[in-house]
Amino acid sequence: MLKRKKMDTKVADGDMTSMIDMVFQLIAFFTVLINFAQDEQNDRVTLPESELARPAEVPLEFPITIHLMSDGNVELGGVPTSIEGIGALLNIEVQLLKNKDKTAADANIIIRAHRDMSGGRVQDLIKKCQEMGFEKFALRVKELAG
Repeated sequence: MLKRKKMDTKVADGDMTSMIDMVFQLIAFFTVLINFAQDEQNDRVTLPESELARPAEVPLEFPITIHLMSDGNVELGGVPTSIEGIGALLNIEVQLLKNKDKTAADANIIIRAHRDMSGGRVQDLIKKCQEMGFEKFALRVKELAG
């Protein structure tokens, strides 16, 4: 009879520390990159619908989102005010832009107006922003499914 040698069968344990570290780094990386756009959301604003709506071709540089509510008041950065009082809040935005060596003309004002809001109130808001030196505007609407 042949005598068989018993082979030593050890299981190779891999060190998972570096793999776990890499996974956490990727999670942190994507968390920083994802723009949750909380300032773009406001449940009290129901956007008007349009067949002509299309997404922006490139992301807007230095976006400032202003919500125009159904009661005619506005909200900027979670702070409610009137159209006439928006200047104080826009002043803060202008100062933040200056800290980045930019001007109000470099920013993009995004207006999310409630669908029941009159066009005249939207124009009043744009005029107030222009008085502060802002020149670029984008109006948000809901795209109709076609």
